[in-house]
Parts: sequence; structure tokens; C-alpha cells
Amino acid sequence: MDTENVPNNRLSAYKHGSKSNTELRQRRHEVTVELRKNKKEDQLLKRRNINEDDGPTSPLQENNAQSPVTLKFEEIMQYIRSGQPEKELAAVQAARKMLSREKNPPIDKIIGLGLVPVCVKYLSASDRPALQFEAAWALTNIASGTSEQTKVVIDANAIPRFIELLRSPSVTVAEQAVWALGNIAGDGSKARDIVLEHNSVDAIIALVSNGNTQISFLRNIVWLMSNLCRNKNPAPPFNRIEPMIPVLSALLDHEDAQVLSDACWALSYVTDDDVVKLDSVVASGAVPKLVRLLGINNPAIITPALRSVGNIVTGNDTQTDAVIAANALSLLTNLLRHTKNTIVKEAAWTVSNITAGNQSQIQHVLDSGIFNVLIDVLANGDFKSQKEAAWAVTNTTTGGSTEQIIQLVEKYPIMKPYCDLLEAKDTRTVRVVLSGVANIFQIAAQIGGSENLCTLFEEIGALDKLETLQNHENEDIYQKALQLIETYFCDAEDVNPECAPKEVNGALEFNPTTPQNGGFSF
Repeated sequence: MDTENVPNNRLSAYKHGSKSNTELRQRRHEVTVELRKNKKEDQLLKRRNINEDDGPTSPLQENNAQSPVTLKFEEIMQYIRSGQPEKELAAVQAARKMLSREKNPPIDKIIGLGLVPVCVKYLSASDRPALQFEAAWALTNIASGTSEQTKVVIDANAIPRFIELLRSPSVTVAEQAVWALGNIAGDGSKARDIVLEHNSVDAIIALVSNGNTQISFLRNIVWLMSNLCRNKNPAPPFNRIEPMIPVLSALLDHEDAQVLSDACWALSYVTDDDVVKLDSVVASGAVPKLVRLLGINNPAIITPALRSVGNIVTGNDTQTDAVIAANALSLLTNLLRHTKNTIVKEAAWTVSNITAGNQSQIQHVLDSGIFNVLIDVLANGDFKSQKEAAWAVTNTTTGGSTEQIIQLVEKYPIMKPYCDLLEAKDTRTVRVVLSGVANIFQIAAQIGGSENLCTLFEEIGALDKLETLQNHENEDIYQKALQLIETYFCDAEDVNPECAPKEVNGALEFNPTTPQNGGFSF
């Protein structure tokens, strides 16, 4: 989406003016979508249970995991119609093996045979756990397909049957039911809500609370929980998922990396919404745990934990204070040095949201020394990270006090790498930096420091960049650059008429005969 000419874009979202902190936070939350759009998610929506070379994934697979399919499609239906338990099991098992192929499973063919309602019926065969397991496995792999294929499973009324199986005395059957529900919930908002409407959460929490639940089973349960919290437009009904939040918070103390990762992903989905949901997460005690996980040397955990923390600081002051109190700034400082660019970017984004807060929060950031590292991100980071670091500076100059802005400029050599972004090709970034520069000059004028700042500006080459921006195709950028030059750099008693472009036929045009050595010569 092109937002360059939209008045209520991210730039205006950070301008304080007469707005209250609550309004600023709400507007700040709206613009976090920029980091989310068109981003390929790091967590799998669906998983297919295939025959792995390293052995079976459950005890019931011991004798069949690597055995070949022995029945053809027409024989499968003949066995189903036989009414003989042994042949029924063999038929469903043969279908399941076909669906467990790693490449090109014949999902549509199996659906066309009419096996989905048959397998759903077998889910109720409580006296035949092996048949239940094979039927659940086959349906799991069908639900791992397209939305149309998943819909066939849903329309066959499989969801309430799977939820019943969550309480099955057979662990392998219950685990396969969890896997199937995870695939269904991962299909999208509509399918997810059907799973939630059938009161699945109570049974899921009971499984987590069972001290005998094996780690492989727990991993699937937490993944299901994350899919139940996932997707927006609409978001899941909060009254349905809220009971899971304390459970997810408790899971943040687990030692298993996959459990931690999926629990963090679940909380990242919950926190990517309104203040009420953020309150519930903060009240659960999750914030110190999420912050602690930022120090784990595992990007699969850091990424969703950081996403969650970043979402929380888009909330109100109390929620942001909880993150600061958990020593987040120290860990964010380390993440700004991470080797993975996406982590650096989101760490800088998180800091920028803290500096968009109140002056007490800005002071915490200034005192933490994190700007020492942000300087390096501004100078040497990839562009997406540089852009977020620039926001952190601009937000400080927008909401900070006079003393805080002086502290920023005097304590940290930030002006050169910050102003170097005036050469960025991204129009929004240039506008963000121009806004911050204007804020800094305004403070300098108030304290009688304009001359010194102008000298610094020339020494670091920023004046040349400002002059070059007078040739920018974006009129807003041209106007901002021109205003800065005319206000602080032109001789007030002898203003050079070439400071401004001419208007020719309604269009802005610079004098082509004027020497351009890095900008206009005044």
C-alpha cells in the first residue's frame, strides 16, 4: 500500500501536538501493521503426518510405518463395505498410507471415493482404538491440504468427534485428534472459530495440565493452541481463548524449544490486538518470561517472543512500563547486534515504540545506552533496520522534553548516521528524518544553539543532503528541506532568491543554470 500521500500515516501518528497518550498509543498500534503486511509467517499453519525414515511417530505405527500399500483404490472400498472389522482396518490403513506419501498424496482421489464420512464414522468406534487412530490420521492428512479439502472434513462433522477424542483413554488416538484439530484451526478464521465453538479449549487445557503428557504430545497441543489464537479478520472470540492465556504463560517456563516457540507464537497472536487482550497477557505474568526468552540463543524462540514484546509496547503506558521493568532494554540492546536482520529490525521497531511513549519511558531508553547500538544500526544495518532505528530517534525528538533531546544529541554521536538517511530512496524514511531534524533545530533555536548545530550539520555533510532534497520529486520533502534551509541556513538580511525553485506552468522547477555542487550555493 502506498501511504506517501496519506495524511494519517505513520509520520503523523507520532506527532504529539495536543493529543493524549491514549490517542497516541492507539494510533501507534494501527501502524504496526506495516511490519506485518506481506510477511511470510515463520510458524507452520498445517502439518502432515508422513512416514519418516527415522521410524514411527507412535506405538501403533510400529508394524506399518514403512510397509507398502497393499490395496488398490477399488479394493479399499470393497473392504470398507465388507463389514468385517479386520478388512475395515486394513482399508483405512491403506488409505492412510497413501495420504502419508511425502509427495503428491492422492487427497482428492480419497475424497472422491467417499472415504471422509466413513473415517469420521470410525472416529466414534471407541472399542476399536486402532481403527480410530488410522481414521484420525487419514483425516489429519486430508485436512492438511487446501481449504476446499479441509472443508470436506469439516462438513462431515469431524470437529465434534475429534474434540471427543481429546478425552480418549488411548494417548495415540488423542494425540492424532489434536493434530487433526490443529490442521483444521490453521486453515483460517472460519475453521478456527468452529473448533472454538465446540468447547475445545477446556479439553485442551486438561491435556496440558496432565502431568503424564509426553513431550511429543505436548508439542502438538501447544501448536494447536497457537493456531486457535491465530488469524485475524476476524480475530478469535476473546472469551473463547482467554482461558488459555495463563496456561500459555506457564508454558513459557518449559525447557523444550518447540513448546516455547509455539507458546510465544500463540501469545504474539493474542497481543497483536487491543489493550484488553494485552491486559490479560500482562496480568498472567507472561511479560518477564517473554523478556527473559529474548536472551535465549535460538531465533525460533527469539522471533515470536520479540514479536510479543513488541506488540505489548504498542499498548498503554502501564503495559509498556511492565516491559521496561522486566529489563527489556538491556536484552533489546543485545538483539540489535544479532546476526539475523529480521531480529535486528523488530528489536529496533520495539525500541521505536517505547520512544513513542511518555517522557519517563523515553528517559529509560536514553539512560539504557541503547542509542550507542542504534547508532551502529543506523550506520551499518540493513535498510529495514535503519528505518526502524530512524523512527526511534524521531520519536524521541517528537515526544521528548527539551532536556531529553539535548541529551540525545550531545551524549550520542547520532546526527551523522541519522542524517545520512536523507539520501535514502524510500520517501517515507526521508520524511521521518526531516521531521526529526526539524524538531532538533527547533530545540536548538530555543536554547540559542542554532549556530553550533548549523556548523555540525555542515561538517557531517547533512547540509549538502538538504540542498539535494530541493530537487526531490516529492513536494512535501522539497518543502520541508527548503523550510529548514531558509530558516536556519540562509542569511536573513540577504536571502538568495535561488533558495527556492521557480513555479513554471504550475510546476516546481529549479533554475537549471544554478551550480549544483551537492546542492544550491547560497
